[in-house]
Amino acid sequence: MKRIKIFDTTLRDGEQAPGYSMNTAEKIEMARQLEALGVDVIEAGFAASSNEDFESIKAISDCVKSAVVCSLSRLVREDIDRAYESVKNAARPRIHVFIATSDIHLEHKLKTTRQQVLDRVRELVSYTKSLCQDVEFSAEDASRSDWKYLSEVFSIAIEAGATVINVPDTVGYATPDEMYSLICYLKDNIKGIEKAELSVHCHNDLGMGVANTLAAVRAGATQVECTINGIGERAGNAALEELVMALNTKKDYYGCETGINTRQIYKTSRLLSTITGVSINPSKPIVGANAFAHEAGIHQHGVLNNPITYEIMSPESIGILKNRMVLGKHSGRHAIEARLIELGYELSEQELEKIFVQFKKLTDKKKAITDMDLIALVGAEKLSDGEIYTLESFSIQSGSDTSSTSSIKLSMGDEVIMDAAIGYGPIDAAFKAIERITKTGGELVNYTIQSVTEGEDALGEAMVKLKDPDSDEIFTGHGLSTDIIEASIKAYINGVNKLLSSRL
Repeated sequence: MKRIKIFDTTLRDGEQAPGYSMNTAEKIEMARQLEALGVDVIEAGFAASSNEDFESIKAISDCVKSAVVCSLSRLVREDIDRAYESVKNAARPRIHVFIATSDIHLEHKLKTTRQQVLDRVRELVSYTKSLCQDVEFSAEDASRSDWKYLSEVFSIAIEAGATVINVPDTVGYATPDEMYSLICYLKDNIKGIEKAELSVHCHNDLGMGVANTLAAVRAGATQVECTINGIGERAGNAALEELVMALNTKKDYYGCETGINTRQIYKTSRLLSTITGVSINPSKPIVGANAFAHEAGIHQHGVLNNPITYEIMSPESIGILKNRMVLGKHSGRHAIEARLIELGYELSEQELEKIFVQFKKLTDKKKAITDMDLIALVGAEKLSDGEIYTLESFSIQSGSDTSSTSSIKLSMGDEVIMDAAIGYGPIDAAFKAIERITKTGGELVNYTIQSVTEGEDALGEAMVKLKDPDSDEIFTGHGLSTDIIEASIKAYINGVNKLLSSRL
């Protein structure tokens, strides 16, 4: 079977979309999970865009061992130098340079000519090659470019040393038929195409990002660029989990395979949601809460008789495993460790001890702990390092004919601080009391809560986003509890801790 390389740009194209920003520690955590997932290339950021991006790429380059680590760069010498500095210590570095090729972009954005672009490609791809052996070249807005001219640009890029040629549908304008025809044309008309990987990067503005990418694979593309949960600019990118499972489920049709460990898909999707504070749509293919749910009686009957009647893939294939043992208040540390290993987690002794403590607290409120509970606990603990304030206790009073009041007790080291506040509701009152204690000045820009598991004792997962008034940076807080008010308070404190840590 033909091997399709998976180029993940969650940390670059995905992260630059509104609402998805991550700090360096969160990017490193995500990069490690992407490596565990088995992606071939991690596009870690755009080094010249900010010092924070530059430092994040350097940190990811230091910790990732098996995947290629890539930095995006404009076809500008200073940007290329910056990109090289960010990835030069990676085990497998790549520089990804781009320039627009459509007449629309040449006239209105670059204000340059076709010939001038050809000259820049020849000069600067060659310069990039002198710094790094693995060079990817992208023609921005390729799907709206003149095909003959596009072939000429790519031919020069390969001649100058590009090892990967990328064809972006930058604004998600193409259809599957058009994408198929374009890739076929380029394969026949680019000089030296046999020396390079042929890649595609499809956006989802018309809802065809995945379909266009799969059409390109059929036409001969050997690398696909995508993001976890399909996040990205505007309507997002082709979703990694959808592409991989389409190729995996339809192997006979596509004749392709990837190096992705599909049992890591659900965990990766959940981690991204936890880090960014953006919930996964229940109807999201592959990883949404309803992806393997069956409510209609006919469907339920069919699945009970044989799952393949209404399931073209199993929940287990993406890492949603069924419990093989009952986990509860009498379960020991070894049982928890064994189950987490089965779920694909590699944890340090310190991390395991923290999760076990939280597990024991949870068993006081729930009789049976599910895999979803464990996954949520791991995600929460991994993102709760560097605590400045911790919750000691809280008391809430609320009703239809009385004002909501809250009393919050927090600890900071050996000091215990308590304050109270009145709000429009119990959550508002609690958040105001925390702010009276911590005095961050942070602005609450988003608050969501959802159920992680099922049943009356389900874990509630709360997420908040706080904006630092000094830097306008957004910090995501995350909290878990069977009590949704407690989950909300924990999430707010988690966000406050991140905001305060950034000021140290």
